[in-house]
Amino acid sequence: MKEWKKSDFYFDLPEALIAQDPLEDRSASRLLVLNKRTGEREHHFFHEITDYLEPGDCLVLNNTKVIPARLTGIRETTGAAVELLLLKRREKDVWETLVKPGKKARPGTVICFGDGLLKGEILEVVEEGNRLVRFTYQGIFEEVLDRLGEMPLPPYITHKLEDKNRYQTVYAKYEGSAAAPTAGLHFTGELLKKIEEKGVSIAYVTLHVGLGTFRPVKAENILEHHMHSESYHVPEEAAEKINRAKCEGKRVICVGTTSCRTVESAVDENGMLRESSGDTDIFIYPGYHFKVMDALITNFHLPESTLVMLVSALAGRENVLDAYKEAVEEKYRFFSFGDVMLIQ
Repeated sequence: MKEWKKSDFYFDLPEALIAQDPLEDRSASRLLVLNKRTGEREHHFFHEITDYLEPGDCLVLNNTKVIPARLTGIRETTGAAVELLLLKRREKDVWETLVKPGKKARPGTVICFGDGLLKGEILEVVEEGNRLVRFTYQGIFEEVLDRLGEMPLPPYITHKLEDKNRYQTVYAKYEGSAAAPTAGLHFTGELLKKIEEKGVSIAYVTLHVGLGTFRPVKAENILEHHMHSESYHVPEEAAEKINRAKCEGKRVICVGTTSCRTVESAVDENGMLRESSGDTDIFIYPGYHFKVMDALITNFHLPESTLVMLVSALAGRENVLDAYKEAVEEKYRFFSFGDVMLIQ
């Protein structure tokens, strides 16, 4: 297998194309359709996605819900400001977190949030310098978090979001993500209804998105990059819908790289899915053989990111970089609140 370098996935992106706000109408985003075999491209709008879906196809959506995971507090002893980001629940009140500044966040340190409504004690330092924190509070943790926390928007979005629901999909159901599965932000309830009326089945899986997905690749040899694990669940109903599409020779179309990584992690040696839960650190890059996914709806990703590597595995690096170059020329909007691609 070819050895890939990080720089093989570089493209030039003007900062002005990074979308700072969502469009008023979720489905009004532009849609670039890429033929993964020929590299041919078409330009449309997302609400026209139904034209590219066939009866019997199965659309796979990640119904995770983003929690208001960014907390701002003070150290109990000194009053110094601290920012804490919830990454993953380890047990009931113990979370793996990212703490800034981290240097003085030693085990035993207590951080107060909301005048003591919530307190967090640092238990230990784990991999990548993350901290395990035990929280104490009165009442229900989720309600306290909803009151004190903010949506953990990516660092390239430079201002606060007016309506935090715009960083949730309309079908978000199970809380646990530190970032949104952003390809799903383009769907409206009305559009999903139209898709089902066309005879397309919709399968909901859950993968709680951690920040590991967005961590920059630092090693020039991409095989040295370490992916963080994320927890997923494939319900029985979703497995049955996906298997039926495969058995009938229809397509499985994943919405977002998180849905893709879920089904590709949960598949058995016969190419079938069953109800399952687990953790995945799957890293998909060119040379990977997809066992479930046939097509992908995805946003435009950061240069040299693991997500650009994943879409390159599906459509070929040259096809993807050519499409990105054209998207830049056509002034498509990039990243979380940006426009969208269909790779088929």
